[in-house]
Amino acid sequence: MESEFADINLSAVAGAIADPARARMLCLLLDGRARTATELAAAADIGASTASSHFQRLREQGLVEMAVQGKHRYYRLANGEVGHALEALLVVAGAERAPFKPSTPSALREARTCYDHMAGTLAVRIHDAMVARRWLAPDARDYVLTPLGEASLAQVGVDVARARHRRRRFACACLDWSERRSHLGGALGAALLDALLERGWISKDLDSRALSVTRKGERQFPAFFGPAGEQPAAQRDSHAAA
Repeated sequence: MESEFADINLSAVAGAIADPARARMLCLLLDGRARTATELAAAADIGASTASSHFQRLREQGLVEMAVQGKHRYYRLANGEVGHALEALLVVAGAERAPFKPSTPSALREARTCYDHMAGTLAVRIHDAMVARRWLAPDARDYVLTPLGEASLAQVGVDVARARHRRRRFACACLDWSERRSHLGGALGAALLDALLERGWISKDLDSRALSVTRKGERQFPAFFGPAGEQPAAQRDSHAAA
């Protein structure tokens, strides 16, 4: 039955993309970052009420999803398939998309505290590495820490057991306001920050929320949390056993 209505569904999705304002907003979301309704409306040069109806249409067609972070509501592409489809259409259209340019001061953009866990470019990279290395497994809006992840984080000195007993969410995605992508929040995110400070991989700025990577951290971060480089012993041993 689904194949029978495939052409109708395709027409509905194409119609949602076809409007110039909606197409502009979708292109702005192609970098994987989330943006507020105000930012997207301004970029599309439309009013807030008009933007609201556009967002509703895009959500109904499964093209975007809304993420709530505190009092703010952010919009991002619903999934990677939407991104691939838009990229292909841009190739056909012969268009190029502008890169994301954050306005956050550089010291805070690279690494900072977000309540009791770490945020910024470094925190987003750590989050992405933990997901890519299968230390974290998505579970609805939260994460499950895998046995491999627990063993690997133990090498950094993260007290996972203590984090599990705290009366709060254990591990969750927290939308980074400068990168507009997720970093690790919850009790596990706080425990990770404590461990990195204790190990001397990062240090706190005395006068702001900024964090600095130490020389020791510069040596250790690539192997543990980088996209490439030597894998931690726990992960090497897991692969060897397999």
